[in-house]
Amino acid sequence: MTPILTVLICLGLSLGPRTHVQAGTLPKPTLWAEPGSVITQGSPVTLRCQGSLETQEYHLYREKKTAPWITRIPQELVKKGQFPIPSITWEHAGRYGCFSGSYTAGRSEPSDPLELVVTGAYNKPTLSALPSPVVTSGGNVTLQCGSQVAFDGFILCKEGEDEHPQCLNSQPRTRGWSQAVFSVGPMSPSRRWLYRCYGYDSRSPYVWSLPSDLLELLVPGAAETLSPPQNKSDSKAGAANTLSPSQNKTASHPQDHTVENLIRMGLAGLVLVVLGILLFEARHSQRSLQ
Repeated sequence: MTPILTVLICLGLSLGPRTHVQAGTLPKPTLWAEPGSVITQGSPVTLRCQGSLETQEYHLYREKKTAPWITRIPQELVKKGQFPIPSITWEHAGRYGCFSGSYTAGRSEPSDPLELVVTGAYNKPTLSALPSPVVTSGGNVTLQCGSQVAFDGFILCKEGEDEHPQCLNSQPRTRGWSQAVFSVGPMSPSRRWLYRCYGYDSRSPYVWSLPSDLLELLVPGAAETLSPPQNKSDSKAGAANTLSPSQNKTASHPQDHTVENLIRMGLAGLVLVVLGILLFEARHSQRSLQ
């Protein structure tokens, strides 16, 4: 019995670490959405899961709730890590993850989660700046998102520069006419500050309302950096400055002609003097002969 137990223990110690190493050889894949993770209802989107070169299969799942649409994806696309949605609806919204696998290395760790959001479920809220959309450079500003719909939460997203909007989540302060406030800043005149906000129900946190109208914050000094307000006057001044050399040139032309005329007149006078001398010598020689 003792030799048998020894052999079994040795086999367990030798096989155990190998199994653990094989299960962890694949790195966790990357999951993203194209063209983005915040999609308007009815628009197409594709979830992509990408792993290492050893990957032979991909698996996509939704947290807390099954996603029947995943099972209807053709296997040739699943093997490539592609999960297209031709027309997104509220049923597709949620928090997703994926993992990759191979027959030799086993299954990888799950990817980082991806929150797929569908917009357009409710009427759009209103977004305003308090007390004014004009903000001093380096200062902060308070933005208020409100709606007559009794939302449980609001989302504020900064748009324009980044490929993916930067969003903040806030809880409403009142019921009935629900609203939420956000503090943003410090403001810089070298950038554009464009914002929209959304409302949502906490029972479906990945289903948002239509976006609010776009709000742009104005920072004094940004005009000189992005689009100078003195463009017209500056262009006139620039045109004047551009024309002034030519005006100077045209003004200098009479001076140049005057000098040329003086030179010509001097040459003509010199010729006349020479001719006069020649005539004088000719007459003097004739008189001497007589």
